[in-house]
Amino acid sequence: MADIAALTRLIEPEAKALGFDLVRVAMIGGTSDPTLQVMAERPDTRQLTIDDCADLSRRLSDALDAADPIADAYRLEVSSPGIDRPLTRLKDFDDWKGHEARITLAEKLDGRKQFKGDLDGVEGADVTIVTQDGTRHALPFASIESAKLALTDRLIAATQPLSSEGAEEFEAEEND
Repeated sequence: MADIAALTRLIEPEAKALGFDLVRVAMIGGTSDPTLQVMAERPDTRQLTIDDCADLSRRLSDALDAADPIADAYRLEVSSPGIDRPLTRLKDFDDWKGHEARITLAEKLDGRKQFKGDLDGVEGADVTIVTQDGTRHALPFASIESAKLALTDRLIAATQPLSSEGAEEFEAEEND
């Protein structure tokens, strides 16, 4: 199994060199289709263009080939975090305050592991969320197993694409 912390230490400086913030490094696909997934974003737009992904992919391919940190064959997938993005850094919970999220804890807190509601920011090392019944919960960031934004009309309105250039080419191919 790949050492995600070591991979992150290798990948993050390469992303930073291109002016990107690293959002997530993960191995997905299991043994049948091992894929090194790298999500990054431009700090000013929270997105990447296709060209940005290609540039980062080439840079990472060179660094990963040189270091050879993964023993078996794998695919490299470089992408923007997308609209219903994972929340992986403490700052993400402040950046997306007011938006709906789903948070799963590693262990139960107040009798539950899953919380769904509007993000209310960060207080120290706790993420705050207001669930649909109006209850405000302080969740220790260190206890969060996974978190992601929920796709809502509010999120769509707040997240405009950088460019739709080339979209008509995809539409034409789908209609052929």
